[in-house]
Amino acid sequence: MKLYMKQKVFSLKDRFTIKNEAGEDVYTVEGKFISLGKKLHILDTNGEEVAFVKQELLTLLPKFTVEQHGEPVAQIQKKLSFLKPKYVVTGLDWTIEGNLLAHDYTILSGERAIVSIHKKWMSWGDAFELDVADDADPTLTVAVVLAIDAVLDAQAAAAAASSSN
Repeated sequence: MKLYMKQKVFSLKDRFTIKNEAGEDVYTVEGKFISLGKKLHILDTNGEEVAFVKQELLTLLPKFTVEQHGEPVAQIQKKLSFLKPKYVVTGLDWTIEGNLLAHDYTILSGERAIVSIHKKWMSWGDAFELDVADDADPTLTVAVVLAIDAVLDAQAAAAAASSSN
């Protein structure tokens, strides 16, 4: 299954839809403009929350938790590394391979691809194509991809803040 996510460039609050190959809305993602840490609510087409991504505060490196039905199911965290960025997904048996900074990577469970993510470069705003495995949970997959994107955004914001000082 292919899903398409396009985030708006100028928005007071994170709000965008994730569409399927037919162009139909599958999920709506809503965030808060003013909050301590980033928080993303993933809603189904009925407006019911199916997953929640929240930033963990007071950590040295960016860390996000994915919840479903109020229970944590995964944590995504950047690990300290010197050669290339390394991210860990705990709570699931998933690993990340590829170029995260270019938004061209695959999430694996063992040797099996769960989802491949590719950024569309010639678009206004961030646009991504997610190729989700048929037997994967699309909601959980979308939530983990959004958490990884939030980690990358937090890392970029921190780097920009430190370089402006």
